[in-house]
Amino acid sequence: MKKEFGEEYASITDVGFTAKYRATCFCNAIEYEVASDPVDAKICHCLGCQKLHGAPMQWAAIFHKHDVRITKGIEHLRFYNSELGKYERILPCKVSCACCGTLIADEGRNMWLAFPSLFDFGGTSKVPEKFKPTCHIFYGMRIIDIDDDLPKWLGHKNKSRKL
Repeated sequence: MKKEFGEEYASITDVGFTAKYRATCFCNAIEYEVASDPVDAKICHCLGCQKLHGAPMQWAAIFHKHDVRITKGIEHLRFYNSELGKYERILPCKVSCACCGTLIADEGRNMWLAFPSLFDFGGTSKVPEKFKPTCHIFYGMRIIDIDDDLPKWLGHKNKSRKL
């Protein structure tokens, strides 16, 4: 089902919404805020992430969508549903900036998978503990081995075999 952007999101002037973190695309045409810590963070090694990010893996911090507000550049958001191959906001979908091409997030029906490298952590490069990955997923598709102490899952976390 196609949804208009913002349908699930309340206004950025909502009472009770207090921004905890802010993120932008590369060219700053799009800005958004989140009001909470991530519920989880992961490193994905699936082929889709490899192709979309042009990298051997993708790091994502996962938020509830009700904790996300787009504060600038809604008109610059571009959506892509990879399952259907359509440039429409059909959930789940990829969200990117139409100006600079930065991948902003993976938008699910209830969750927002954000890319921590887009966040401003107060002028420091120190990543908050809650943004640090808790595991690797789809590790069986990896291009390179990662030597860390994180659990490595064949598929999704807690829904596949741990390697």
